[in-house]
Amino acid sequence: MKHDRSHELFLEAKKLLPGGVSSPVRAFGAVGGEPVFIQRGEGPYLYDVDDNKYIDFVCSWGALITGHAHPEVIKAVKSAAEGGTSFGAPTELEVVLAKMISQAMPAIEMVRFVNSGTEAAMSAIRLARAFTGRNKIVKFAGCYHGHSDGLLVKAGSGVASFGLPDSPGVPPSYTLETLVAPYNNLEALTSLFDRYGSDIAAVIVEPVAANMGVVKPEGDFISGLRQITRKYESLLIFDEVITGFRVSYGGAQALFGIEPDLTCLGKIIGGGLPAAAYGGRQKIMELVAPSGPVYQAGTLAGNPLAMAAGIKTLKLLSTPGVYEKLEKTSQKLEEGIQEAATAADIKLTVNRVASLLSIFFTPPPVASYDDAIKADRAFFQRFFHYLLENGIYWPPSPFESAFISLAHSEEDIDATLKVIRQAFLSISKD
Repeated sequence: MKHDRSHELFLEAKKLLPGGVSSPVRAFGAVGGEPVFIQRGEGPYLYDVDDNKYIDFVCSWGALITGHAHPEVIKAVKSAAEGGTSFGAPTELEVVLAKMISQAMPAIEMVRFVNSGTEAAMSAIRLARAFTGRNKIVKFAGCYHGHSDGLLVKAGSGVASFGLPDSPGVPPSYTLETLVAPYNNLEALTSLFDRYGSDIAAVIVEPVAANMGVVKPEGDFISGLRQITRKYESLLIFDEVITGFRVSYGGAQALFGIEPDLTCLGKIIGGGLPAAAYGGRQKIMELVAPSGPVYQAGTLAGNPLAMAAGIKTLKLLSTPGVYEKLEKTSQKLEEGIQEAATAADIKLTVNRVASLLSIFFTPPPVASYDDAIKADRAFFQRFFHYLLENGIYWPPSPFESAFISLAHSEEDIDATLKVIRQAFLSISKD
């Protein structure tokens, strides 16, 4: 493949945008080289500015579960745009999408639309603190909930510890109220509650971790979170920005049969346009302004184009057989990767939940952040670039999930597995 135009654009972009991108992972920093600049997408395919074609497993980082430029979604957006792009006033579309979300996730009795997952998580935390009258929150190492100051923390040296700022510009005082525990470790969480329980407002968790790569909740981890938070009268917040409407129509909470107090949503509910939301029990949500004193606002929140795209996307997902099709396609990819690794004597772990999948180049299990970071990043880098140069657009980081869409056909999966088999054989000989 030739990438001359992408190279030219990247050089120009670095003069105008920090790192040449609008979000860090797009710069290929974790895999080396330069990013390709995308011209358009159609179904499961991306086309870059140099006319290279890729089978896409990023899918706008999970937002495009129906694939690129789905005709019905595009039609809905065009229809909405003809009536105006933004009003800063209520629309019927907000009511329709809110009702669809509430019907899919009964734990969400009321919802507030925002523009990003960061806003959703930040606002849910503020609301939890107001509702409980407490200050501390608990997050898990390796889970990402956006880039707000109080959540941009890393674990300290202990098994469970105070969060330390994970970025310059975040004062330590902003993270003093954030406690960090290992994912899939109820014992560590219990010790935190034994010590700080009376001041813990909420536990926020990705019910399926997908920002350290896909890490499944083990055993009674999710039900244990529910029990512990209820015992101490803290709130349980599910960050379903990634899992919402992906692992099932009712999200991870339906998949596991656990109802959180608050839920954060994003990605799929915008159908490829910027939209997110947080919601929960009416008693909690009525504290949000203007019903209550917890302030939160947004000029473009509930944008009619995003609402229209989200409504159409959820309608497509509610069609019988949709999730069974996604599961069949995703299982085929998982099993094919495992078979290819065995044939090439490559030691790896494939973690998959529904249409979320990650490859860790380390023997199993990968059940926590500490496990994930043991993976061979140099091998992943070579793997990524082999796939890219052979028409497969895989997430450019060893700690991100790949996403399978409804647009991926069996032929697309076969073509992908052929390249992966070649990659494993080629790299193992290097």
